Amino acid sequence: MNAIPDKSLSILIVDDEEGIRHGLTTFFSKKGFNTYSKPDFSSAVSLLNNKKIDAAIVDIKLKGSKDGIDLIRVLKRIEPDMVIVVVTGYGSIDTAVASMKEGAADYIVKPIDNQKLFDSIVKNIEIRFLKSENVYLKNEILSRYATWDFITKNDQLKELLKKVDRIKDKPVTVLITGETGTGKEVLARYIHHTGPRKDGKFVAINCAALSEELLLSELFGHEKGAFTGAFERKIGKFEIAHGGTLFLDEIGDMSIEIQAKLLRVMEESGFERLGGTRRIDVDVRIIAATNRSLIDLISQGKFREDLYYRINVVSFNIPPLRERKDDIPLLTRHFIEKYNKRYNKKVRDLDRDAYGALLAHNWPGNVRELENVINQTVLLSDNEMITLEELKKSNLFIPRDKEPALDYGGISSLKGAMADIISYYEKRIIQHFLKINNFNKSKTAESLSITRKTLDSKIEIYGIKIP
Repeated sequence: MNAIPDKSLSILIVDDEEGIRHGLTTFFSKKGFNTYSKPDFSSAVSLLNNKKIDAAIVDIKLKGSKDGIDLIRVLKRIEPDMVIVVVTGYGSIDTAVASMKEGAADYIVKPIDNQKLFDSIVKNIEIRFLKSENVYLKNEILSRYATWDFITKNDQLKELLKKVDRIKDKPVTVLITGETGTGKEVLARYIHHTGPRKDGKFVAINCAALSEELLLSELFGHEKGAFTGAFERKIGKFEIAHGGTLFLDEIGDMSIEIQAKLLRVMEESGFERLGGTRRIDVDVRIIAATNRSLIDLISQGKFREDLYYRINVVSFNIPPLRERKDDIPLLTRHFIEKYNKRYNKKVRDLDRDAYGALLAHNWPGNVRELENVINQTVLLSDNEMITLEELKKSNLFIPRDKEPALDYGGISSLKGAMADIISYYEKRIIQHFLKINNFNKSKTAESLSITRKTLDSKIEIYGIKIP
């Protein structure tokens, strides 16, 4: 083992022998660690109150009333994830057992073999990374079908991608705008996976889907006991995305308070966990996305102007699917191939009438709606060629209806007639978005840019049934 997983890792060396401290400091600095050294218990603890330390090398015998075992106990209380390796010239089974009980990862007897010590530190840091990222990795498995291939034949989008290719290697923040379902996250993944950070993590978070408290915890993490229910330390998305990309979806829904904290992180490249005091330095590329007008939100006092200019270094607007219908056949065949593999089907294509219906549809849910329709149609089809009748059987596809018939004799006022027409379409719009969001009310409210309370009220008024 001759490489460390992260060149910005920090290590603390605690030994009362100056020569050992100097030798180990020189060795680990050459290996790429940010290295700190202290001679005793008090100075080591003092450092931990101001610096985030990833690993520590601790001598059992220290000058003063507190020894290495006492220090390990305190270090693990301050930084539970810290990797600690004990070194001593007085090797014994008792001290080995005591140090391991307090949380030490390994035990090495002097004289120190520097390479053996380094290998032990790196191995245990890698194990720590795997543990701390467990939830992230599970989510990645669940989203294994997420793609970063931006599929298009549309000239407008091709020009957009050329501009993206010119900036993807530059360390700039990117703002992506567009309606819900147009592919903002796909474009963000494209920037990440084809850029210099492709070996780092792509971490996404939907700012509209979480309460303010939960969003703070998700972004910055928290210490044990930071608030009611914080039973253990949580690593935030900023830490997980270190060295990679953090995608902030629907940033326009972020509260003013969290916007202020985000701006500070972007300016200082560091933050503290909720309930914590130690600064955590991060190197993260931020890509933000929204389906709302941030300029309008600024004029309403709902979005910080200084944050807007910070995230809008480069911006890209993805046009809705109804403005690039030449992509519909290409996307349809792509989704057919994708879901053929998933469901072990042999659908070849759609017939002319089915394509005609897709091209005539207005696609308010954009590419996401099209994918959901093809997903269900392929799943339910037993034929190689999907017909219009099969397409209509999908409870997600709502072909363009004829205008609602009006009873002109029953009209007593223009205002009343307009109210009936609005209600007619409003009900169908809500039904449509409920279906494409699998009847998830929170996602539906987000897609329609209304509150969950407003959505519940309209569902009740129109008598819409939720499965």
